[in-house]
Amino acid sequence: MRDRRRERVTGPLAEHAEGFRAVLVAQGYLQGSATCQLQLMAEVGDWLSERELGPSELLSSARVDELLQDRRAEGAKTFLSRRALVPLTSYLMSQGAVLATSAQTGSPTETLVQEYGRVLLDERGLSKGTIANYLRVARLFLSECCHLDDGEDLQQLTARQVSGFVVEQCRQRHSGSAQVLVTGLRSLLRFLFAAHYISHQLSGAVPTPSGFAGGSLPHILDDDMIEALLASCERRNACGRRDFAMLTVLARLCLRAGEVATLLLDDLDWRHGEIVVRGKGGRRERMPLPVDVGEALVAYLSDGRPSTTCRSLFLRSYAPITGLTSSAVSMVVHRACLRAGVTPAGPHRMRHHGASAMLRNGATLSDVGHVLRHLRVATTSVYAKVDRVALAALGQPWPTGVR
Repeated sequence: MRDRRRERVTGPLAEHAEGFRAVLVAQGYLQGSATCQLQLMAEVGDWLSERELGPSELLSSARVDELLQDRRAEGAKTFLSRRALVPLTSYLMSQGAVLATSAQTGSPTETLVQEYGRVLLDERGLSKGTIANYLRVARLFLSECCHLDDGEDLQQLTARQVSGFVVEQCRQRHSGSAQVLVTGLRSLLRFLFAAHYISHQLSGAVPTPSGFAGGSLPHILDDDMIEALLASCERRNACGRRDFAMLTVLARLCLRAGEVATLLLDDLDWRHGEIVVRGKGGRRERMPLPVDVGEALVAYLSDGRPSTTCRSLFLRSYAPITGLTSSAVSMVVHRACLRAGVTPAGPHRMRHHGASAMLRNGATLSDVGHVLRHLRVATTSVYAKVDRVALAALGQPWPTGVR
């Protein structure tokens, strides 16, 4: 059996070994963990060399399955999942040793989806989360209706197929999911028409889901729940100070999860008491930094944030020490709800709480829309339906003595 204790990397990965070692140290890996990662790199390098394969093969699902199967056959007890290879493959991709396109099958459907994704990113400037949602819709529609991999031509696509697809899918979805579906599908069809894949503009054939704008009420956490979430953070340790600062930012500044995840150290303007927020559509807006938010951030930054070159404001607690994702921000809120004994909720509930609290304290809808950074007044107007103080004045007494 191959000696698994050595770290010397040979074969096609040899030139990347020192760089990978430096990245592991920068990301906060302890010496033992970094050694294990380098040993894995050495074993993977040997495996590729024996088969005369290049690093790009690590993004092939079939190759990875073959690699993991061989490791099990040789008696390996650890690093036997796809996730175990993520630190290595992520580093190789960052160095250009592995190209993301090499992971694709080269099928007509996937080639078209990747082209569409580049347009969404480069020309429309959409966020990664929105692009991921749109690409899921694109793959579903193309696989259900177009069958490009079977040789069908997009020019044969009809309005009947488009509307039929939407009707069938909406029967299986709630209203929010249905809205994401139709928005993504219209975007895809506009792209197909602009890129001359179809000769007719079919986005108009996408029916609108039933319901009406503003028909739902925002779900709101009350003041006691917010206090319970903040109190649940154990501020005597680094992770608790981070979570307290993050929850305070969410509650007081009404940010979205993605906006919290993209905050950088450079976005804090202590001299002017402001913070820069990167919102939807690539917009950058400055917001005032309340005293309690600043104090929570200072406590985290001075005694809680790991020492690293990463410029993200909120970081993972364990290696790899990198910035948090939107999902990780949502998980912090979810865990706080469980600790506080509150019904699990997400960051958007805290955003709703901030908006309703402003209305209760006399702010106008215009003021609320400015803080929430809404582009349209109609988006903010939904909060008027939960402003009980203002609505109470409109209520009429129940008629008495009427039969």
